[in-house]
Formats: sequence, structure tokens, C-alpha cells
Amino acid sequence: MEIKGSNMSTTNPGVKCVVNTCHYYADGDHCTAQKIEVQHKNAKNSQETDCATFKPNNSFR
Repeated sequence: MEIKGSNMSTTNPGVKCVVNTCHYYADGDHCTAQKIEVQHKNAKNSQETDCATFKPNNSFR
């Protein structure tokens, strides 16, 4: 499932992201996505979750 999103003009407070290859990554480990979606239903630990908002940053290809 692909999540469509857009960048905010500022970072999303309270959301920490260390995935510097993501389009929504901002310096200081912040996220600029307007909203995020974390999947999978019935996950039992963080290793079973997935950020569906992730979009590759073209500069890292």
C-alpha cells in the first residue's frame, strides 16, 4: 500500500525519524510528512511494524 503525502513547511513535532534516505527526513532526525502511517495490524513488537509513509529520497539512489 503506497501512502500519498506531502511535505510540511516545518517538521512534525513529536515524530522522530532517523531514516536519512527518506524523502520526508529533515536534519536533526525530524519528519516533514504531513501525516504518517505505521503498519501492521496486530504487531506484537516494534520489529513487526513498518512506516508506510516512507518514500525513497532520490538523492540517495
